[in-house]
Amino acid sequence: MASVENSLKTVVKVFRRECHRVLESEMTTIRGADSMLIALQLVMAEANKTETGEFTVALSDVIVTWQRLLREKLHLPLSDSAHPENYDIIRREYDSFLKRTNTLDLIDVSRMYQQLRAESDPDEPLSSVELLQFLSGSVESSTDCLQTPSSHDCPQTPSRSTSQYSLQVQGALRRLFCSYLELLVNTRNDLALAQVLDAPCRGLGCVAFTDLKRQARASGTSLFLAALSFVRAIQLGGKGYAPPDSHPLRGHLKGLSDFVRFTDHLQELMGETPDPSVAGEKLVSVIRATLVKGLSSEHPVPAVAEVVACDLKRRMCQIYDAQRGAACDSGISPARPKVHAINHATAYGGRATVKVLKALLDEEALSAPCRNKAELLYRDQAPIDAIGETCILTLFRSPEAATGCSPQALRQRVQKRAKPKVSGHVIRSQFACTYGEEEPHLSRVLRFPTRGCREGEGAAPSTTAECEKGSSASSLVGKRVPLGSRGANFRPGTAGEGAGDVGEACKRRRAEEEDEVEKQPQKKRTLGTGVPRAARPPKRPGKSGDRAAPGKQKLISGQSKLTSFFRV
Repeated sequence: MASVENSLKTVVKVFRRECHRVLESEMTTIRGADSMLIALQLVMAEANKTETGEFTVALSDVIVTWQRLLREKLHLPLSDSAHPENYDIIRREYDSFLKRTNTLDLIDVSRMYQQLRAESDPDEPLSSVELLQFLSGSVESSTDCLQTPSSHDCPQTPSRSTSQYSLQVQGALRRLFCSYLELLVNTRNDLALAQVLDAPCRGLGCVAFTDLKRQARASGTSLFLAALSFVRAIQLGGKGYAPPDSHPLRGHLKGLSDFVRFTDHLQELMGETPDPSVAGEKLVSVIRATLVKGLSSEHPVPAVAEVVACDLKRRMCQIYDAQRGAACDSGISPARPKVHAINHATAYGGRATVKVLKALLDEEALSAPCRNKAELLYRDQAPIDAIGETCILTLFRSPEAATGCSPQALRQRVQKRAKPKVSGHVIRSQFACTYGEEEPHLSRVLRFPTRGCREGEGAAPSTTAECEKGSSASSLVGKRVPLGSRGANFRPGTAGEGAGDVGEACKRRRAEEEDEVEKQPQKKRTLGTGVPRAARPPKRPGKSGDRAAPGKQKLISGQSKLTSFFRV
């Protein structure tokens, strides 16, 4: 296995030296065996969602497709197993995913070796069969010998289970450290951002990741660039260019701002420190302090994080010393920054640090694959809750899109189903029985009493019945008699006739009153006051002219004495 690892290091070294000839970007990163398998799982889940509507995939299907993908890319004979469903679509989407995230897998790197190698490099350091065995995990690695046997090999003791837990914590923390460092090199790697977006907890769970993914898909950018552009628009956009309040990422502004602020701090440290070894130590120390923030010293995470940080610092120092020694032996000076660089110190320091980070990430990609595929792909719970590591498949699973209307509450749905169906007229409230469905106007239904009936004046015999009807109707109005078919004074088809009869009766009564007034003598005629003008008494002149002088009021007993007393 050591010869296979050394051969892979030679292939990757030649690739990094000559990658500028075949790649558009020098920031391309390499995916190891575990990262390749996770990417394949996401692609298969997306294909199943297109076919069946469910973003999920079985472990057996992933393993079968994984073996076929390795053999096909390595140009090895295919096995006699069944052809995976939708394999052509999966293969095309897998290549598109690698290109979109600016990454290459180990098979692509080994294929480019024949094109990029020099005459002094070996012809074929690694065969296709050896690479297949390494990626599939059939070859035991040197690191596997140091690990504790799994639970199915022998029963676990308390000390052995504790050691297994420490190994899980160490692996999870190492993935987080490398993901943060990879974002500094390749910001288009969506898998690296998915692992560190909510580590430590920033309130950016599945909902926030889904909103960010939809925004990145709508704008055609990576997840990191979508988050960065949103936060920058909020900070620098002003009132005219800032996103509206209805923007889906507005609810996650605090967590996204914290994440962008932290990555900006890492980039500043990488650019301001000219020595790559010192810059690497600062980066790892800041990441460690962020991951263990708020944890007590008794928690196992800070101790394990310190071990992982020390190992990464030591390895970065060794890589930088090796690169500096190789440059001195070759007699070729490192590439100079361009003339238009604003800050030459930043250009020098950042460029050298990025080379060290890429070499470190390449070594991590060459590590042996995980033996437990179920734990790698379907990690329902993180080995430690403090770092917030989640299952990538669960994180990329988008919830159902909102339809615009919220579902009814459980109580409303139960009441709606339990409500009995009543045929016919349904009483809507406690006062619904008092009124009809469609109430006609009162003037069209009731026959109001006339002035003659109220005052008791003489009326024609023909209108007596009408007055009685009007008085009965007025009494019914005071009692709120129900209208429609339930009313005692309502007959179908008589509403309009009753209104007409009342008008004619009033006209006849006025005419009769005018005839009676004309028959009276001239001296009793009035002009609205009921008293003849000649019979009115003359006005008494008073102090105010028209107003009469008031008479003296009679004093009550004792009032004069009381008045004189107050005068004194």
